[in-house]
Amino acid sequence: MAEPLVSLAPVRGKARIDVLDILRGLAILGIFYINVPYMAAPIWQFSADIRSIGWSPADQTAWALVNVLLAGTQRCLLEFLFGAGMMVLARKAMTPEGPVAVADLYWRRNLWLLAFGLFDVFVLLWPGDILHIYALAALFLFPFRTLGPKLLLALGLGWAVLCAVGIPEHGVRHYADRAALVRQVDDAHAHQRSGEAPSVADAKALADWDRLAAARRPDAELHARIDQEIKAHQGGFIPYARSAWDYWGYLAEQWLVWDVIEAFCTMLIGVALWKWGVIQGERSRRFYLVLMLAAYGFGITARAIGVSESIAFTLMPRTSWITAEFARLAVGLGHLALVNYALQTRAGNALLSVFKAPGRMAFSLYFLQQFAGKYIVFAPFGLGLWGRYGWAQMAAISTMGIVLLVLFAHAWMGRFTSGPLEWLWRSLAYVQWQPLRRPAVSGTEPAGAPLLG
Repeated sequence: MAEPLVSLAPVRGKARIDVLDILRGLAILGIFYINVPYMAAPIWQFSADIRSIGWSPADQTAWALVNVLLAGTQRCLLEFLFGAGMMVLARKAMTPEGPVAVADLYWRRNLWLLAFGLFDVFVLLWPGDILHIYALAALFLFPFRTLGPKLLLALGLGWAVLCAVGIPEHGVRHYADRAALVRQVDDAHAHQRSGEAPSVADAKALADWDRLAAARRPDAELHARIDQEIKAHQGGFIPYARSAWDYWGYLAEQWLVWDVIEAFCTMLIGVALWKWGVIQGERSRRFYLVLMLAAYGFGITARAIGVSESIAFTLMPRTSWITAEFARLAVGLGHLALVNYALQTRAGNALLSVFKAPGRMAFSLYFLQQFAGKYIVFAPFGLGLWGRYGWAQMAAISTMGIVLLVLFAHAWMGRFTSGPLEWLWRSLAYVQWQPLRRPAVSGTEPAGAPLLG
C-alpha cells in the first residue's frame, strides 16, 4: 500500500502557539545578560577571578542576580522549547506508519541549524554559540518522540543525577573529599596549636590544602592567555578572529560532549512537558502557581546558596557541586510556570504579549546580538568598548540592547511573516522558497516557490 501523501509547511497564523513564541522571546533576550560579558570583557581574567573586572556593591548585585535567575535557565527554556518544537513538527509522524517526509524535514532542519551554528562560531566569531550544540543534541531526539512522559522525564533527569554524583566533575564525591580534607586540616592546625608533633596524615592534609590554594592563584599560563586576549582586542581582524576561534576550541575540547548531553536530556524533559500539556499552557492557573512556587522554592534557594558560597572565595566545599543542574532545571521550570500563569491573567497577557514578536524571530535576534557585539560595539575595528565595564554596567548595556531588539522585532514583524534568518532556515529545510512579506489581504499567503530544481 502506498504511503499517504503529507503536506508539510511551517506553522503560521492561528495555528501557532503564542506561549511558545513568548517563552522563546524571553529566553533569547534574557540570554543577552549572560553573553555580553563574554563579548565585552577579558574572558580569561574574569573566569579566574570575577572580582577582577569590578566588584562594587552594584557589580556584586548584578552578578548575583544574573547567576541566580538567568545563567543557564534561559538555555534551559530553549532546550525545553526544542523538545516541544520537535513534537509540533512530528505530530504527523507519531504512528509507526507516519510519513517519512516528516523525519526527513526534521533532520534537514537540524543539519542546517548545525551549519548556521558553525557560521556563528567561525564567521561571526562567537565562541559561545549554542546552535551547533542544540543541533547535535536534536539529531538524537526524534526516535524518542513516542515514549511516555514519565520515562522521558526519568531519562531527562539522568544528566542532573550524573552531575550530582560527580560526572564530569564535582558532585557528591568531590564534596565529600573536600569536606574530609577540611576536617583533616582543622585537626592538623589543632595539633599544631597544642604543640603536638605533626603526623604523616597531618602533613599530607596540609600539603594537599596548599596545592589547592596554589591552583587558584594566577600562573604564567593564565597571564599569557590574558595578555594574548588583550593584544587580540588591540589589533586587526586576524588576531581578533584567532582569539575567538582558539577559545571556542578550548570550550569544544573541554565541554562539547557534556554540553550536548545536557541539551539532549533537557530536550527530553521538554517533550515530557509537551505531552503533559504543561509547556503549551493547557493546565490550570492553580497548577502553574503551585509548580512555580515549588520550582522557584528549591531552585532559587539552591542557587542563592551556591552564589553565596562562590563569593566567599574560599576552598570550602560547595553544595552547588551537587545541586547545580537540578537547580538550573528548577528555575527554568519556574520561569515556564510563571509565564503560563501570567498569560492566564489579563494584565500578564497584555504585558507578555510584547515578547511574542521577538519570539517569532528569535533565531535572527540571536545572530543580531552576536553581530552587534562582536563586530560593532566591542570589536577593535568597531567602537572598541571592550574591557571598559564591570558587571553592573554590562547588565545595563544588556538591558538597553534588549529594548532595542524588542523594538526592532516589532517593526520587522509588522511587515514580514518571520525573521530573515527564520525565512532562510525554513526555505532551506523545506527545499522551497517560503513567503516573507505579509500578504496584502489578511488570511492569504502566497505559495512557496521551489528552492531547488
